[in-house]
Amino acid sequence: MQYNLEYTNELNQSITFGGDNFKVIFFEGFGNLDADVQTQRSPYQDGGSRKGVVLEQRPLYIEFLLQGESWEDLSSQRQLVSRVFNPKIPGKYTLSYGEKTFEIEGSPESVPYFGQEATNHLQEVSVSVIAPDPYWRDPIEVSRALRAFEGTFQFPLRFPLRFGQRGDSETFDNTGDVAAPVKIDIQGPVEVPQLFNQTTGEFIRVNINLRGGDILHIDTDENHKRVEIYRRGNVIRAFGFLDRRSDLWKLAPGENVIRYSADRGQRESIVTISYQNRYVGV
Repeated sequence: MQYNLEYTNELNQSITFGGDNFKVIFFEGFGNLDADVQTQRSPYQDGGSRKGVVLEQRPLYIEFLLQGESWEDLSSQRQLVSRVFNPKIPGKYTLSYGEKTFEIEGSPESVPYFGQEATNHLQEVSVSVIAPDPYWRDPIEVSRALRAFEGTFQFPLRFPLRFGQRGDSETFDNTGDVAAPVKIDIQGPVEVPQLFNQTTGEFIRVNINLRGGDILHIDTDENHKRVEIYRRGNVIRAFGFLDRRSDLWKLAPGENVIRYSADRGQRESIVTISYQNRYVGV
């Protein structure tokens, strides 16, 4: 399989693999991910009952060749590899082939290992990266707005985004392999906003009145769940306003119909939902 592979750390230092230099010998991480099948057994029950499956962290291992014009050049390349794959600095792999592109975040587990120097200024290198979140993702967030609006306003979302049609309800197509957490942004004025996932039967209701210019931000990702209000440069924690019956729902694989409502002010408010499709293998 012909593919392009790049690793970029959080300081925007990167290595693109391929060509005569940084030539990939072996890369592991496309799939082959361990899963923990969780079961429960009742008294006198033969076997057990399946309760769920938890995926392990994803190991990403690469071996590649360095080729320098001189020993000094080879030493500079080793320094570059050590700088980019610094265990103190997280990063991400970006993988593309054909028209498809995926990315996954991770951290090097150690300083890169450099094999014995060979003739012709060649050296083999190996690097192990661990991805605590095991899913490959689309690099572009999909975003939808649920209510038409006028004027200009910048949401605290990552770009680029793909915007869809706006309305009280919208169909979101999760083309990934697993449920996708969502980021929700609601701009006031609005009273007690509610978002229903009519496909799963779950809903989010926040018992609060937002002023004009307020932004209610909700993130349903387990790694950084949050309910916050952005008001005049301040961040107000708002988990306490979440209705106790609410579920911080995700988009199920396939089509999800999402409906927005509020006690008052929904025609003036702006609501966006954004997410990234997630894959167990690529």
